[in-house]
Amino acid sequence: MNFSTYPFTVTDRFVRYAKIDTQSNPNSPTCPSTEKQKDLSRLLVEELKAMGITDAELDTHGYVYATIPANTSKQVPVICFCSHVDTSPDCSGTNVKPIIHQSYNGKDIILPNDTTQIIHFDEHPALAAQIGNDIVTADGTTLLGADNKAGVAEIMDAANYLMTHPEIKHGAIRILFTPDEEIGRGTDKVDVKKLGAQLAYTMDGETLGHIENETFSADGVSITIQGFPTHPGFAKNKMQHAIKVASEIINGLPKDKTPETTENKQPFIHPTSIQGGLEQVELKFIIRAFDTPTLLALEEELRQICIAVLTPYDKCTYTFKITEQYRNMREVLDTSRT
Repeated sequence: MNFSTYPFTVTDRFVRYAKIDTQSNPNSPTCPSTEKQKDLSRLLVEELKAMGITDAELDTHGYVYATIPANTSKQVPVICFCSHVDTSPDCSGTNVKPIIHQSYNGKDIILPNDTTQIIHFDEHPALAAQIGNDIVTADGTTLLGADNKAGVAEIMDAANYLMTHPEIKHGAIRILFTPDEEIGRGTDKVDVKKLGAQLAYTMDGETLGHIENETFSADGVSITIQGFPTHPGFAKNKMQHAIKVASEIINGLPKDKTPETTENKQPFIHPTSIQGGLEQVELKFIIRAFDTPTLLALEEELRQICIAVLTPYDKCTYTFKITEQYRNMREVLDTSRT
């Protein structure tokens, strides 16, 4: 393949896509969880059709399906390239202003619209490999959304290249863009039969040439604490404060099993939100481990922390709800090889 004369579109696409607010919402029961995710999905369908991919479509659940037709007579597996359009609900995705830092010089990057936001060279070893390259950041006030609009842009440029270079022979390639990955529901409504791919590759990685064949397994946990409220003037030996009970649960988390103290394949329990007041508090967690038994053990450990904390509070109750999110793809790959 000769890429020397090809006018790559990936950066231009990424900058355009990043400006579209596609935050997902974990508190919404709909699919997609936010209608604004479809704003980008509709654009992707239009652009795919402009490339000549005639079957590009957006379904009611916010999934984009499309096919780069086969141009070989060989019998080869149908593969899929997949990315998600949503961005994290943890940081604003409104009015994103991507900035291209051309020919990066190896210095700290100060984000212009909030100069307290600094990407320090010595804190990010990966920057050393990017000296001389262009780097895209947000302006310091929002999320950039490179996870995973970078993957979306990569797939779109690859599709554009293949559609304009028929001399590159390939089988049918299915394209899938999903909503709600950031809230653990990205594959909930995928029509696998309709997709019709035997193998799939998610473009959601880190560095050039990096391929992953396994991930964390993931569950979400929601704990609701029902306290026992009384008037504070008459609270002695009566009031049982839901906020304080919740804080004891947080304080009881194992210090060696949090994102701040783990790396690589080490599992963790991570609180993501706390909402409520004296009468009721809801705690939300994500649980991550590379194998299902460890994942389940972490969930049980969290449950036992709740039980231990709640034991002295005879007037308090709690609910403990586990929501399965996804499993390490290595479990499936190992099975398929046997």
